[in-house]
Amino acid sequence: MHFKHPEILYFLFLLIVPILVHLFQLRRFKTSYFTNIRFLKELAIQTRKSSKIKKRLLLATRILLLTCAIIAFAQPFFEAKDSKNASNEMYIILDNSFSMQAKGKKGELLKRAVQELLENTPETAQFSLLTNTENYWNTDIKSVKSSLQNLKYSAAPFELSSIMAKVKAHKSAYNKDIVIISDAVGLTENDIKNIDTGKKPYFIIPEAEQKNNVSIDSVYINQTLENFYEIGVDLSGYGEDFKPISTALYNQNKLIAKTIINFDTKKKKISFTIPKEAFHGYVSIEDNGLTYDNKLFFSISKNKKTNVISIGEPEKSNFLSRIYTSAEFNYNNYSISSLDYNSLEKQNTIILNELAEIPQALQTTLKAFVSKGGNLVVIPSEKTSVSNLNSFLGNFGKVQFNNLKTESKLITKINFDHPLFSGVFENKITNFQYPKTNSSFDISSPYPAVLSYEDQSAFVTAVQNSTAGITVFSAPINASNSNFQQSPLIVPLFYKIAQHNQKTGVNALTIGNNQPYFVDVLLTKDAILEVKGTEDSFIPIQQILNNKVKLTFNDFPETAGNYSIFDKKEWVENLSFNYKRTESDLSKVNTNVVSDFKTADTISTIFNTLQTERTDSQIWKWFVIFALLFLALEMAIIKFVK
Repeated sequence: MHFKHPEILYFLFLLIVPILVHLFQLRRFKTSYFTNIRFLKELAIQTRKSSKIKKRLLLATRILLLTCAIIAFAQPFFEAKDSKNASNEMYIILDNSFSMQAKGKKGELLKRAVQELLENTPETAQFSLLTNTENYWNTDIKSVKSSLQNLKYSAAPFELSSIMAKVKAHKSAYNKDIVIISDAVGLTENDIKNIDTGKKPYFIIPEAEQKNNVSIDSVYINQTLENFYEIGVDLSGYGEDFKPISTALYNQNKLIAKTIINFDTKKKKISFTIPKEAFHGYVSIEDNGLTYDNKLFFSISKNKKTNVISIGEPEKSNFLSRIYTSAEFNYNNYSISSLDYNSLEKQNTIILNELAEIPQALQTTLKAFVSKGGNLVVIPSEKTSVSNLNSFLGNFGKVQFNNLKTESKLITKINFDHPLFSGVFENKITNFQYPKTNSSFDISSPYPAVLSYEDQSAFVTAVQNSTAGITVFSAPINASNSNFQQSPLIVPLFYKIAQHNQKTGVNALTIGNNQPYFVDVLLTKDAILEVKGTEDSFIPIQQILNNKVKLTFNDFPETAGNYSIFDKKEWVENLSFNYKRTESDLSKVNTNVVSDFKTADTISTIFNTLQTERTDSQIWKWFVIFALLFLALEMAIIKFVK
């Protein structure tokens, strides 16, 4: 037993006072004899015994009364089991990612978690609340009540490691109690490996009852006809025993097509045919799973011709004119001697076709062209100066040419996952007529190859660049050195190269992807582009590049939907934003990684546990009660004991 004010125990010396009073009240009886004293003698003895018992009882009750009163003022208590952590600070981490839209026994997981926090968090409790996007430091439940009630689902995925880093970086003189409320979808060992094992957090993992979910993954132009687009839609089913799913296509919020899908496989692909014109709408489904991935917004801009120019000998560039037809492209070819440098900045794609040497003036112009989002293709010549070419390529990445080797090699491998071949092949082809080259350069490149030789060396590689497309061939592809011009691979490859970063397909950006977006508009220096939706608007980071504007969106907008770009009040073009589909698979619940940590069903359980383990047992009230009882006993003795 411990005392909050042990110094008061010194007053126990006052117990000597009732003892002294008792001693002073003792008297010696003087014996007196009478003629007939038998009866009086017996009465005197009886009175003396009764008086001694009463005084001793009073002495005991007064000593006990004073003792209990003094001990009560000293405030005795039994120390709590976990009293060392009684001053800990509380940190509540609440997962508000889209997987928390799943329905549990009492409704959506996030809404139920918020309700439990509001109902069971003590009003006097101080804590910090952290979500995927918001931080509320050193607050209480009344202060964050409104924010919790209006908490929205976050487009940012739940990254426990980054949130724990914020908690760790928050300086405090006290230890920290951490409560993590999450459905554990996508939780990995890397997320918890840096958690201090000596300060294990509490996990509350609400469980979803409905784990079946269907997601719209992507929308693309499957085929371009003379007057129509064939739109392809890819869907994924997570779970089993799906009911038929209703799928609809909307343009400007007007229904233009609808169908029913039976999920007999995990992946489904459906097609819609729409007029070959601008589109600004979405495709939607109806299922009993998550709602955030039931819509995919996309836009198709009015078809514009792409400007392509090739620099090289005309006889070696004839194959390009058959690929870049006048229906979709403005294609021109110039020799290095007749090239108009002023026309280069107006191009979308520039092809350097087998130049022996790249002049310094052209290098400077092309460097500026690429920095503004232009696409560049480099096809070497057998007479290419390796030092000159390496100096030029050093401006864009780490691709470097080595010596020319005159040996025949087959082109046998296609990188189907590369962006230049996305949507080109329905199935992965493993047996096709392999093209070959008679001579080629060895190139060193840290980037994945688009096409590879049989010895796994790169035939075509693409430099990873967030603003431009830079494609490099390792060999000349003229008819005397290669039969690649007769290969069916040449058309989709050069077609996709020219269309990189161009508004000729489906425009569906992902929120938080941070990939630059280029708008073909001529602005004055003081002009600013604004992105507007039906509910909100924002001004992205922007950079004026001659006849283009480079936009960077970062984490904006917060809500998926169809948006438009405006120059003041003048409409420029449409674009659409969607959430990442990283939360769609509800079967990725990984509770094994938290097996070494404390878990609880509700937040009230945690608060009650901490209250029990860290609150000292105060027993001074019992001594007050005993003091009152002894006082009552003393009064009873005085009144009833004779």
